[in-house]
Order: sequence, then C-alpha cells, then structure tokens
Amino acid sequence: MQSHWEKNLLALAGDQPHLPRRPVVSYWAADASLGAAYRQCAIITARHSKSFHLASQLLPEPKRQAVRALYAFCRTVDDVVDASDAGDRADQLDRWRELCKYDACPPDDDAVAVAWTDTLARCHIPRHYAIQLIDGVARDLTTRRYETFEDLSMYCYGVASTVGLMSMYIVGFQSREAIPYAIKLGVALQMTNILRDVGEDYRNGRVYLPREEMRSFGIDEADLSSGRVNPGWREFMRFQIERTRSLYAESEPGISMLDPDGQLAIAAAADLYRGILDVIERNDYDVFSSRASLSAWEKLRRIPRLFFQTHRLSRQGARA
Repeated sequence: MQSHWEKNLLALAGDQPHLPRRPVVSYWAADASLGAAYRQCAIITARHSKSFHLASQLLPEPKRQAVRALYAFCRTVDDVVDASDAGDRADQLDRWRELCKYDACPPDDDAVAVAWTDTLARCHIPRHYAIQLIDGVARDLTTRRYETFEDLSMYCYGVASTVGLMSMYIVGFQSREAIPYAIKLGVALQMTNILRDVGEDYRNGRVYLPREEMRSFGIDEADLSSGRVNPGWREFMRFQIERTRSLYAESEPGISMLDPDGQLAIAAAADLYRGILDVIERNDYDVFSSRASLSAWEKLRRIPRLFFQTHRLSRQGARA
C-alpha cells in the first residue's frame, strides 16, 4: 500500500498518456558546435560527480552524452542558488525556466543551455519535469527547515525524483509502471545526500532532517552545531539509513522496466550512492568532521556484481 507522501509525489509526476517516443537522430549528425556543447557537459559532470560520470560511462554514447547534459543542467541550476549574488538568483532561474519551453532558443555562447535544449527536444522529455526541478532547487532560497518527512519528500521529489523521471526518457522505458520506482529512487538518492552532508548543510544555514523525527530521538540543532555523536544521534541515523535503504530496495524492480542498454548505468548510479550509507556507518555516523565517499576502487569493484544482477533482473522481467 502506498503511503500518503508517495501518493502526493505521484500526483506531482502526473499521468503520462503515452509511452515515450524514441530520440530523434543523434547530435553527431548535427553541427560541430553542438558536439562541443555536449563535450563541455561531460567535463562538468566529471568535475563535479565522479560517481555519476562513472555510471554514465556504462551507457551507449548518445544516451551517455544526453544524461551528462541533464547533469550539467541540474548542476548549473543548483549553482545559481548556491553561488550567485542574491539579487540575481530569481532572474537566472527564470531564464532557465524560459529555456525549458518548446520554442526556446538558447544563446550560442552557453554550452549547457545548447546541449540541454537539444536533449529536451531529442528525447521528448516532458518539460514540466524540468520546471519542477528548477522550482525544487529554488526552495533553498526560502525554506531552510522541514518539519516532517512528508514535507521533506516534496523537496526530494523536486530536486532528485525529477532527475530520475527525465533520465527515464533518455535511457528509455517500457511501461508507465516505471514512474513510481523512479520517484522512490530519487527520494533515496537525495536522502543519501542529506545524511552525508548534515554538517556542511548546517554550516550553510540549512537543516533538511525532519524536525519532528529529530525531536522524537532527542536531537536538536545544538547537537548539529557541536557535531555531537552520541547514542541518541547514532539511533537517529540508524533510523534514517534503514528507511533510505528500504527506498533503494523498493525502487529496484523499476530497473528491469528500462531499456536493456541503460539498466546497468542506472543500477550503478543507485548502488554507488547506496554505498555512501555504508561509509557513514563505518565512520560511526560522524557526518560532521568528514564527508563520506567511496574510493575509486570501491566504486569499480561493484560493477561486475551489478552487471550480473541487472542481467538476471532483465531476464526475469522478460519472462514476466
């Protein structure tokens, strides 16, 4: 049975009346400037997310370049909120909203905008998902605390589930039944970000952890300020990690609903992030003094297992 928060997020995603159309001819058949724009998006992806860059490497080239354009779009919009002058933020976000419209004409000197508008059009990505992502990121301008997990799940949908939904149109999917799984995976990924970055977010004036749940474990913001790792904090983090792992597990059936040549990449992206939870535990739940991350070797050694796992799930899906 779906929880109330899951039903709310499904309503936000909307019911897509048709299965996605296949992407039109690859940008490699177009002009050199478009290819250069995609290469710049690949550079941005490699610079800011080694895990996403590695996972996307497992996709066929046209899909790989498109998901990196998606990442560069998300990264750029996020940077507007985190790095821009306060007076300019709303105007820049409005500019990106305009670029997500069907008749948008990106400026030639903005590589991310050029590649992203091309990806939107070629992959037939529903434009409202891109707008929802911008609106989700914009929440950080006005909302710095969340009272309940249901409240937080709305934020997670805006900044992460929308990415999963847009990725589905790039990777390809067989059934609209995949949509709830993409939403749930997005919430799991964002919760992993939140749990990893508690200390950094607090120093930046933001607390994403649900205050209702903090109170139930006897945690307050003084604990975050001092970076206190005590029995109450460990219990609180165990609860958060257990729920997040459950979300990862519940999202797994959706991978077999994707096109076969994209399943390994999505499984890898999920598993590399899920591994961050293991590192948090290994660090005794201290998310204040260091940032949990997997080493390059820890990432690479997961890929063979994922290959066989996704192959098995794909065969089970085909028999079903």
